[in-house]
Amino acid sequence: MPPTISILGCGWLGRPLGVHLVEKGLRVCGSTTTPEKRESLRQDGIDPVFLRLAPTLSGDPGALFESPVLVLNIPPPRTADDVTATHRQQITAVLDAASDGAVEWILFASSTGVYPNVERTVTEADCPPGQPDALPGPRRRTGEALLEVEGLLMETPDVDATIVRLGGLYGGDRHPGRFLAGRSDVARPRAPVNLIHREDAVGVFATILAQEVRGEVFNACADEHPTRQALYTRAAEHLGLAPPTFDLDDATTGKRVSNQRLKDRCGYAFQHPDPLADLVDGSEGE
Repeated sequence: MPPTISILGCGWLGRPLGVHLVEKGLRVCGSTTTPEKRESLRQDGIDPVFLRLAPTLSGDPGALFESPVLVLNIPPPRTADDVTATHRQQITAVLDAASDGAVEWILFASSTGVYPNVERTVTEADCPPGQPDALPGPRRRTGEALLEVEGLLMETPDVDATIVRLGGLYGGDRHPGRFLAGRSDVARPRAPVNLIHREDAVGVFATILAQEVRGEVFNACADEHPTRQALYTRAAEHLGLAPPTFDLDDATTGKRVSNQRLKDRCGYAFQHPDPLADLVDGSEGE
């Protein structure tokens, strides 16, 4: 693993990843869009910089682009008029700065939202970066944007790229019991849920960094895929909230995201393989 790593986006996921890497003895430079958070990052052992992508770079990147490895953890801007165009501008700005700096390898935090809502198991081979027609179907605007910039990253000749498609994130203050609590007539009660605990998201990135697995795409979500009805009912009850009710006449399901390639290629073993079991044994959020 390189001795110095930068993280563009030290928020809910990036900051715990940075802390984990610091504990491993690495020097970590991390960005924040909130000036007052710089001191707390410094206390975590992370060298902080203030940086925004709106959609071009503003602020002071400091040493962010002087590390050989950059973890890029910037989600698409949901409120933009053209999410795909704006996110492409953001990633292009990062790539330009990376090429001008010392960055050799970018790990990109993407999402399983790049897959359309098909009713079957999906793998990385079904949907290569930048190729929506390989697996057609309805996607959210953010999924469309991510798939396009995945292609941009993988095609850039100046740097290597590795894509990590994260499932829905939970853990800490993001308890799945709050996701649908109190809602009524929720669609697709039998649809499988594709989630990943924050501890596993950190673990996946750390494993890929340690093994220096470049130029590949990985799905990162838990082994088990409980149904929406089972998980979100139990999760709401776990917090003492009103559970959602579901449209039981809706027999449609949805995609089940396979993590097999991550386990085969990197040997990763999930700390939280079953989101429903987390709720049963009370370990969720620990």
